[in-house]
Amino acid sequence: MEKKEMQAALAGCEFFQGLQAADLDKLLPLCNAKRYKSGEVVFTQGTDGEYLYVIVSGRVVLERAIDLGVRKGTVTIEALEKGRVLGCWSTLLGEQHVLMSSAVCQKPTWLLTLRGADLRYLMHSNKDLGFNVMEKFCFLLRDRVQAAYGALEKI
Repeated sequence: MEKKEMQAALAGCEFFQGLQAADLDKLLPLCNAKRYKSGEVVFTQGTDGEYLYVIVSGRVVLERAIDLGVRKGTVTIEALEKGRVLGCWSTLLGEQHVLMSSAVCQKPTWLLTLRGADLRYLMHSNKDLGFNVMEKFCFLLRDRVQAAYGALEKI
């Protein structure tokens, strides 16, 4: 994937929208592009996470395995497409975290991966960028929690 495509993906991403071009340029070295096949797992519930993912194209479903004794299964939390973000948020806080859901591609998908610790370091070195990212992060967490509660109501 070319640099222009990666920059456009960052600029159109819910997490980085509104950042100045110079700030997006600082993010580019942190990004790696990876293509996933339909049905391929991006990450699995219960494993350690350290990456954030930006969806360039395709569709990723967040799922949570549940075990309520006699009732076991998987609940879809949310389906995410172009411009959405997923991954391990605790790395932005400098802590290890066990992933609370799995992410599965529903069709061929391109993702940008950013190591959370690298993004955290950049945010510390550029407080304006850091504040803007954390503000987006708060809104994103609110939306994800609401989606999780909505999924729980389906059980």
